[in-house]
Amino acid sequence: MPTEPTIPDTAALTGPPTTTEADALVVGLHPAESEGGSAAPLLAPGAAEVDAAFGGELAELLRVVGATGKIEQVVSLPTRGALAAPRLVAVGLGKATDGAEGAELVRRAAGAASRALAGTSSAISTLSAVDPEAAVLGALLGGYRFDVHRSSSEDAAAPVASWTFTGTDDDGVRRATLVAEAVATARNLVNTAPNVLVPETFAARAVALGEQAGLVTEVLDDDRLRENGYGGITGVGQGSTNKPRLVRLTWNGGTAPAKRVALVGKGITFDTGGISLKPNAGMADMTSDMGGAAAVVAAVVLAAKLELPVAVTATVPMAENMPSSTAYKPGDVLTMYGGRTVEVLNTDAEGRLILADAIVRAGEDAPDYLVETSTLTGAQQVALGLRTAGVMGSDELRDRVAGHGVATGEDAWAMPLPEYLRSDLDSRVADIANVSGQRFAGMLLAGTFLKEFVPDGLPWAHIDIAGPSYNTGGARGYTTKGGTGTPVRTLVAFLEDVAANG
Repeated sequence: MPTEPTIPDTAALTGPPTTTEADALVVGLHPAESEGGSAAPLLAPGAAEVDAAFGGELAELLRVVGATGKIEQVVSLPTRGALAAPRLVAVGLGKATDGAEGAELVRRAAGAASRALAGTSSAISTLSAVDPEAAVLGALLGGYRFDVHRSSSEDAAAPVASWTFTGTDDDGVRRATLVAEAVATARNLVNTAPNVLVPETFAARAVALGEQAGLVTEVLDDDRLRENGYGGITGVGQGSTNKPRLVRLTWNGGTAPAKRVALVGKGITFDTGGISLKPNAGMADMTSDMGGAAAVVAAVVLAAKLELPVAVTATVPMAENMPSSTAYKPGDVLTMYGGRTVEVLNTDAEGRLILADAIVRAGEDAPDYLVETSTLTGAQQVALGLRTAGVMGSDELRDRVAGHGVATGEDAWAMPLPEYLRSDLDSRVADIANVSGQRFAGMLLAGTFLKEFVPDGLPWAHIDIAGPSYNTGGARGYTTKGGTGTPVRTLVAFLEDVAANG
């Protein structure tokens, strides 16, 4: 069986791109300034030396073979000795744009070029002259492939094995490579089949990743969870022979951490809905129901690798939600970690139950901020679609986290948690019910439920990634089919913000 996917080798280019040996060289294009007609596309920054090697006629040559500069359009030319690389690949960047939007266009273009170069051993990218980090991320993530469960990967061309980037330095390439590696780690975890990634094996992989990065690790098994009163995690997990776990990974922040941040991620390794069984259609996609857990594991490991001066602890509940004679059922009352009771009205609203336990435990560390992420509600997809996460919580922190989502290209939108929704979760027999009796505002009601378990006065944010965490369609830009790794980049951008600004 092939080994788990890894990130290609990367380096900053030290010599001229025109005379450096490689299998291919990538340049960027913008559309012609005049709309319509047959004007040649515009060469993006970084292509001047390459253009000179073609006698200043590169844009016209590319126009002849159909290049327009449209975002993600890829065309290719043999260089016929004009360059050391035998192949030139031009990719459309769309209209030149600055800021977050411009960076996202570079990521998308680099990802499209990377997929077009599958089967190529080495490549040089000049897109890094436009935006270095975006070019590295796009190239590495766009070429990502998950072949772990195939008996052979010979039926498809392998991703580019080695990338070099112009217009940047080794430190810049290294940082972007580490971020891409973290996103790929989250994708690998999500894409692993649910019979392979059960709570026990997920916990073991999380611990291995943490120990390799020098983190302090802790695992509570089913017995310890029961002994310590984690009623949400044990209740959800009791219907499966694969018993639940709670994993804690801590980066101490170095010698002078600016703040303490708690990360919490939902780790349902497979969700049938339990006794409240889901429909068959689309159930296979529930292999992604641990996308939030995968993201926080990857994020805390990356914080350590980047040596961020902020203390980070990831608290990760893991369970498998199955129907059986031992499964929890509608009408049950669970006593959560910390003592609050929850009436279960729907066993398919299980994520909030394991998260409630984890949030209370994370709050005992007295963090300055708590950020939780989860594939929590289908209502998120109804409200915001498949690519935009819903962010709820304390107003200021909610907006701060959502802003990082937009800035990193992991689209996010701030959503409210109106106080009047709380009464919809009133229970006849317990402190709170896990769902409402009405079908409206499902995403907000889930956030309202979680809010009940956040310590008073603690700034917190909840990121619902039910849609963005998993791509059921074809590859686009630097987003491949399956796990996307969202919101790893949002979390890391937030941690860097805290390290710099408190």
